[in-house]
Amino acid sequence: MLLWRAGLRYLLRHQAVLLLSVIGVALGVAVVIAIDLANASALRAFLLSNEALSGKVTHQIVGNAPGVPEQVYVKLRRSLAERNSAPVVEGTLRVRPAHPAGPAQAFTLLGLDLFAEAPFRDLTRARRVDGDLARLLVVPGAVALSVDVAQRLGVQLGDALQAQVDTTQVELPVVALLYPQSELERQGLGQTIVTDLASAQELLGRQGFLSRIDLRLADASQAQRVSELLPPGLRVVAAQQRSYAMVQMTQAFRINLTALSLLALVVGMFLIYNTMTFSVVQRRALLGTLRVIGVTRRQVYWQILVESLVLGALGTTVGLALGIGLGQGLVRLVARTINDLYFTVQVTGFTLTGASLVKGVALGLGASVVSALAPALEAARTPPRVVMLGSILEARVSRAIPYVSALGVVFLAGGTLVLWLGGINLVVGFVALFALILGFALLSPLLTVILVRLLQPLMGVMLGLMGRMAVRGIRTTLSRTGVAIAALAVAIAATVGVAIMVQSFRLAVDQWLANYLRADVFISRSGADSDFEHRTLDPRLAQAFAHVDGVRFVSSGRRVDLVVPQGIVQLFALNIPRDSFSAFRLKEGDPAAVEAAFYERNAVIVSEPFSQRHGVGVGDRISLPTDAGAREFAVAGVYFDYGSDQGYVTMYRPTYDRYWNDRGVTSMGLYADPATDAMQLEQAARRVAAPIQDVQVYSNRALRQESLAIFDRTFMVTNVVRMLAILVAFVGVLSALMAIQMERAREMAMLRATGLTPRQLWGLVLSETATIGLIAGIIALPLGVALSLGLILVINELSFGWSMPIHVDASILWQALGLAVVAALVAGIYPAKRMAATSPALALRQD
Repeated sequence: MLLWRAGLRYLLRHQAVLLLSVIGVALGVAVVIAIDLANASALRAFLLSNEALSGKVTHQIVGNAPGVPEQVYVKLRRSLAERNSAPVVEGTLRVRPAHPAGPAQAFTLLGLDLFAEAPFRDLTRARRVDGDLARLLVVPGAVALSVDVAQRLGVQLGDALQAQVDTTQVELPVVALLYPQSELERQGLGQTIVTDLASAQELLGRQGFLSRIDLRLADASQAQRVSELLPPGLRVVAAQQRSYAMVQMTQAFRINLTALSLLALVVGMFLIYNTMTFSVVQRRALLGTLRVIGVTRRQVYWQILVESLVLGALGTTVGLALGIGLGQGLVRLVARTINDLYFTVQVTGFTLTGASLVKGVALGLGASVVSALAPALEAARTPPRVVMLGSILEARVSRAIPYVSALGVVFLAGGTLVLWLGGINLVVGFVALFALILGFALLSPLLTVILVRLLQPLMGVMLGLMGRMAVRGIRTTLSRTGVAIAALAVAIAATVGVAIMVQSFRLAVDQWLANYLRADVFISRSGADSDFEHRTLDPRLAQAFAHVDGVRFVSSGRRVDLVVPQGIVQLFALNIPRDSFSAFRLKEGDPAAVEAAFYERNAVIVSEPFSQRHGVGVGDRISLPTDAGAREFAVAGVYFDYGSDQGYVTMYRPTYDRYWNDRGVTSMGLYADPATDAMQLEQAARRVAAPIQDVQVYSNRALRQESLAIFDRTFMVTNVVRMLAILVAFVGVLSALMAIQMERAREMAMLRATGLTPRQLWGLVLSETATIGLIAGIIALPLGVALSLGLILVINELSFGWSMPIHVDASILWQALGLAVVAALVAGIYPAKRMAATSPALALRQD
């Protein structure tokens, strides 16, 4: 009981340092929880919406662009004894809220046959409906929406939605309001506007075609029977196959964010270790006395662990609250990144999952206990007489440096070997990177000692006696400063590693765009990117552009998604001049041979990510579902591409026309004569297109800028998490400096008593903190470069299939060094103020 009372009294007397420890754990847990909740919310929004819209659907009939001919549905209803089939037309529209006014929001327009819906979805059979769903059949463009959506848009029953379908502004009368009866229905209707099948076809310009036919089949034999009734080009797939494939698209993105968030928790572990070590040192006399009067080693050991558990519990509790708040902000960034890169998801709510909270509690408490094991063992194993000697800990730290450094070398070698050997999955790759981080952290005491010896003469020349004392103070308190340096170094190294990776990636993308975008002007339809298959250009545009003065060639592109057993294949059919084929920078294949096969022998080329994900290369053959059935195509080459981490299969447009009946065009490019001004050509293209179709016209430069803007948005979440990790490290440095300030109070008081002025004391403390930052920055630079190599050469290729040249900008290294010094200096202001303001007489008084 005496031991517990002593521990409680100590905690109450050192509230500032302990508060910083709680904050450090809280920030680490908060980052992990926020990322986990943001990922879960975005994923849950997609899954719930998909489940609600799928209802009791077991299979779907799908086809290639432009969709499933509606005559197939008529034939199906006549041929099947049971009539569990329903046609669906699906597209995207944007609606501007009426009250309050705000930016347009994206919704899924779901066209249904109300007479066929009964066996499938409950969306149109809500227990409470305001209005009349039957009016969907008789009022042109009439829609039904949930009361939640109506409130969000500020509309009531009888109002008209101001919507934009593609580039056309339309008014959609609201004839019914649906009241969801479950969370599933609420999420499904939260981003959906329901209309009649014919209205959807007219609004989306898909007369005669369906997006899919939903089926409710009893078993695989029924699915096989339906398949036999279908014409070539159509196929039956499991209802969840496409949604599963889309979820898999984002898996690497979500794992990368989670791994980065764990870094903040690792930095927080350094902070807990530092705090518990300091608490043991501060109570060495008390612990020695208690050991002398009969307190056992076991009791001391458990005392320290329980204290760390209390700190961890407090920090975890605060971290959960912070994480929930931070997650609500991050979910928007995560959703926007998914929208930019993968598919459209509208997150209407924040999902608080028990699994995420349990994960946060386990990580917070586990990290706290693991971090306190070494200090607890130190306190328990030390004999009573030795515990009461203040210099013993530093001596032991000095003796342990060779062993700790050797262990660090083992972790470094192990992590490097795993990354170098390859053949690993993404999780193992991140474990190897964390091994590199741990190895450098364990080497940091040795590196600190070496750097102190190198810096001491320099600081002596620059600042005289105060400079030498400042550097020597780091060495004499290595048990605390070493951990603070390691924590700051890890956070700065992560910043360096990610910054080098992002800059290398950005330069690679910029160079790729400069080489890949050969046309001078680009034309496409506006609208949601997820609806690209149906946003086709008017065929008259090609003829009109061909007659514009200064145009030497009009290229065309058609992008479609093909559903295959392995997932979704993105097919890109191009008609470009042969002198522009060099826009494809080949990774595999002879350029001349690849070009000839592409234009003359119906071969395809695949992007690097597709090659990595599907394990195909030059000489292989891939099977694609054409309108005439499955067809194999030879792979002539593999090219570098950063447009999609899922990869593309690219073929010559005449090859596409040979096997697919689709004649749609997704995009066009205008190649100008050498003497033609690109800006004038852009203006001419706008004039020519205006009377034919409302299109978007981009210059080459504008398209590159827009592409890079999307790239920058993609890494916004990453930048936020990096800054939070640095904030945790800042708290760690502040905690260490405050601990040193309390422990060295008598030493500083003696210096004050012998003539050291408050101003000189300020200079001494700030010189020491600046040196701590400098040492941490120097250690962080090689670790940061090593992390960037691992991220670029291993993690990026495993996650996204992209390879890129490494570009190390010296400005990144200088900025990181400056950031480390500034962070340490700022952290040293409060301890310096406390030391300078403390009365020498009070500090010299014995406890």
